[in-house]
Amino acid sequence: MADQLDDDDVQESPAATDTVDAAGAASAEASAAKDKSPLDALRREKDALQDRLLRTAAEFDNYRKRVDRDRRDQADAAVADALEDLFPIMDNLERALQAPPGADADAYRKGVELIHRQMADLLRKRGVKAIEAVGADFDPNYHQAVVQEVSADHRDGEVMEELRRGYMLGDRLLRPAMVKVARRE
Repeated sequence: MADQLDDDDVQESPAATDTVDAAGAASAEASAAKDKSPLDALRREKDALQDRLLRTAAEFDNYRKRVDRDRRDQADAAVADALEDLFPIMDNLERALQAPPGADADAYRKGVELIHRQMADLLRKRGVKAIEAVGADFDPNYHQAVVQEVSADHRDGEVMEELRRGYMLGDRLLRPAMVKVARRE
């Protein structure tokens, strides 16, 4: 069995040694490439996250602008709706002003009462309520005291007279009532 060789009989040729050295060098380069690979991966991840951040910021900015535009549109629509309700009252005021001079005072009064009733109905329709101040105790949350007067007929701090009516819209104060408040000496 001459074909069989002992391990001692086999010698490495110089070509085989060069192949082993080349494989080692390639392995070293692959190892160096692997060292760069995590850094490259982190850079790619950073770039992806930065891109995502910029896109999210742009989407949020567009959302904010859309909400602001919608809010403005709703406010404009509410104002337009309220103004449309005021037009008939304005028409009646213009008719009253076109009455010939020297006209009957009762006719003017009836016209003004009609306009006042229209305005009160409009406010009621919109949920606005007048603050009933006379006879109530002074409350700085709803009343603005402009006069204080000594009175034996009223309680201390009681609203004696309403100088200007105040209004509420639901629980929100639109305008405080200007009042005269009683005080005891």
